[in-house]
Amino acid sequence: MSDAVQSVTIVEVGPRDGFQSVGPFIPTPHKIALIGRLHAAGLRRMETTSFVSPSALPQMADAAEIVAATDRLAGLDAQVLVPTARHAERAFAAGATHLSAVLSVSERHNMGNVRRTPMESVADYAQMVAMMPAGAAMRLNLATAFDCPHVGRIGADAVLALLDPLVAATADVEIALCDTTGRADPAQVRALFAAARDRFPEVRGWAFHGHDTYGLGAANVLAAWDVGIRVFDASVAGLGGCPFAPGATGNVATEDLVWMFDHMGVASGIDLDRLVDAARAVAELPGAQIGGRVRDALAARARKAAA
Repeated sequence: MSDAVQSVTIVEVGPRDGFQSVGPFIPTPHKIALIGRLHAAGLRRMETTSFVSPSALPQMADAAEIVAATDRLAGLDAQVLVPTARHAERAFAAGATHLSAVLSVSERHNMGNVRRTPMESVADYAQMVAMMPAGAAMRLNLATAFDCPHVGRIGADAVLALLDPLVAATADVEIALCDTTGRADPAQVRALFAAARDRFPEVRGWAFHGHDTYGLGAANVLAAWDVGIRVFDASVAGLGGCPFAPGATGNVATEDLVWMFDHMGVASGIDLDRLVDAARAVAELPGAQIGGRVRDALAARARKAAA
């Protein structure tokens, strides 16, 4: 198959990973409107919200309302993040049909997030798998798969060892290896995905969740693409930030990936002009920490053309 007819799936995580980094509460109707603009730009997979403790993360307190609203968007595959089986129950009760479970390879990071060891989270994940109703889908996010803010670089052996019991729970899952800190490099990304796919050929699909903290977000995406990964998370306007590198940007920007793949002749199904318009609206959110380069480059080109 030639590059001209290849396609990529971009999962928009701004409404979850991006919005949760914004301090001031974003009014629910405004969130829904922004999700609608992203949908109108052609995005058909989004991580729209997360079911977590409202006291721990007030920005996500309207998760049930978001699920109800996004269910009305035609053709949208809306996944919701759930860190534990208890929150998975809440998500299913609200009508969610695509869960996005998360646990960390790093014990220290996992303890900080959910007060469990990784193996305790594996057991909790197995409970989520067991409670899934017919027709529901599962996505597994493996955080700190490349680097941990507390202990540094994570070895491939640790990732593969944790994947053993997770894949045993179900292979009918999409597994995202996550560069939580943005400190991964293309060689590391390429090697880990190659090793994981070789060891677990039965897994339904693989994805990459990258951050752009050190400017390697798009490069790491391309490294994963080179070894056959075709699903990538990204956040509109690079919304997200990184708490471990104050002042640095967070998630790789959706518009940067769309621009890159468009110029590679890889179809994303996303209208870049509409996406950039949505990104500009997102960039205006009070308290938003944004990133990305394409949005500013296109604006500069437009100013020059107008002059």
